[in-house]
Amino acid sequence: MTYDIAIIGAGAAGLTAAIFAAQEGARVIALDGAPKIGAKILISGGGRCNVTHDVVSPDDFFGTRKAIAKVLRTFPVEATIAWFREMGVELKREETGKLFPTTDRARTVVDAMLHACGAEIRTSARVESIARGFTITLKDGQTVAARKIILATGGRSVPKSGSDGAGYGLARSLGHTITETFPALVPLVVTPGFWTTELSGTSTNAELIVRGSTGKTLARQQGSTLFTHFGLSGPAVLDVSRELLAARRDDPAAHLVANLLPGETFESLERLLLDDAKKSARNILRGRLPERLLERLAPATPVANLPKEERRRIVRNLIELSLPIERDRGFDYAEVTAGGVPLTEIDVSTMASRVCPDLYLCGEILDVDGKIGGYNFQWAWASGRLAGRSAARDLQDHSVE
Repeated sequence: MTYDIAIIGAGAAGLTAAIFAAQEGARVIALDGAPKIGAKILISGGGRCNVTHDVVSPDDFFGTRKAIAKVLRTFPVEATIAWFREMGVELKREETGKLFPTTDRARTVVDAMLHACGAEIRTSARVESIARGFTITLKDGQTVAARKIILATGGRSVPKSGSDGAGYGLARSLGHTITETFPALVPLVVTPGFWTTELSGTSTNAELIVRGSTGKTLARQQGSTLFTHFGLSGPAVLDVSRELLAARRDDPAAHLVANLLPGETFESLERLLLDDAKKSARNILRGRLPERLLERLAPATPVANLPKEERRRIVRNLIELSLPIERDRGFDYAEVTAGGVPLTEIDVSTMASRVCPDLYLCGEILDVDGKIGGYNFQWAWASGRLAGRSAARDLQDHSVE
């Protein structure tokens, strides 16, 4: 049997494409190499699935922002919330602006999408090659014929979920190029033995700053920062990781520093300590930093008894703590992939390929990645919906002709 549309990859974007293509009346098959559908959705948001964010802007993404904006406009957050409600999934907003299912279970999302999907879904169906026309050859030797194909294979992040980068080879075989890929939203590893590893489990609100080799500030992120046995994690770290890794591609000496007291400058903090010099820095700052950090960075000696250089060293460590980042934790721990198929090779009004007729692409395989907080899922829903509807409607238009 020849299907109208074959979707390669049944993750967030692929499932969305399948749902909307089938709703348009197309005969759809979704092929996924993993034994179970939705593995990445199920582990997202600590198993709760951060479906989207209450406000999503192109500025929340890396990539060609005008093109990203065009896709996001086709399926704004309000429409996404309504769509999930139609599938029986109510969402709730948390203080951070993140939206989660009211059940606090990612399984709710996957089950609802599978229930709504009118497409045939085949698991453990790893695609080895695609011949133009289209004939899809699976790893077990079976073939599937389709009039149109939607590539939704994901990137390289969390390869155990099925997104191991194989989709890039398929895209190349059909004429596309791939920009350099690297982990994004990934924990960072400090030099072995650096003292922060002794504070594993401690978190604090910090401003993280990426500096170039000249000292120029290249990026800033503020938020929860978690010290771990290997280095750093937490929302602010994941967000800044993308910018640090990108900066190091052009400037290997780019580095990371932390202001552990956001809002304070060197001058303001030094004045704060001198104004209450009979007390120790630890007592003055108690309540503003976790006790374990204070014990490490703020001595119990009264400020008035400290030599000037020692006082300034304390201030500097609190305001501009140099963090010796050795590497990132790699794709196994990255939430998304930076890089992929350039949007210049895509007609973003339909998600159709500009280089291969009847091919569409959506989701993480494209050179688009967002901040932590549901933005990458919003890209998956929006681009998947647009690809699915466009492919199905193009079939209808041609059948009328």
